[in-house]
Amino acid sequence: MLRITKILLIAAVALWGFISAFLNIIDWSGTLRAVTAATSMATFEGAADWKATSNPAVIWVGSLFILLSKIGAAILCLIGLIKMWSVRKADAATFQSAKKFALTGCTVAVFMLFSGFIVVAESWFELWRSDVMRGPVLESAFRYGGMIALIALIVGAQDD
Repeated sequence: MLRITKILLIAAVALWGFISAFLNIIDWSGTLRAVTAATSMATFEGAADWKATSNPAVIWVGSLFILLSKIGAAILCLIGLIKMWSVRKADAATFQSAKKFALTGCTVAVFMLFSGFIVVAESWFELWRSDVMRGPVLESAFRYGGMIALIALIVGAQDD
């Protein structure tokens, strides 16, 4: 039963990645606007203007980093889910080995959420100052990152 719940947790991370990437794609202009709002530092007063940028290359790189990380994490989790499902009745070592793709997918997601949203957006572009974006962007990224990291710890734990 524990193995099934671990597989379901990985399915949830894969689903998060696919759904959020799909939403980024169907509202690509909104994705670009959100990254522009963060990098331009226009949603709050008192910004260190020398750090702000509306450079289209920076905005596209940031947006693609988010999108491709979500897709990559989702695909890795899906591969891990399939591998874990196929060996769910095998010995502990075999099941543990099957988790590698799933755990890598979780790591990619946490890396994107931490480095992209916390390190770059919050720290460099001072998004923590923005009443408009702090909740919907930073608190969401922290919540997703924390939950996915917790899922990785649960899934990564040794099985009997």
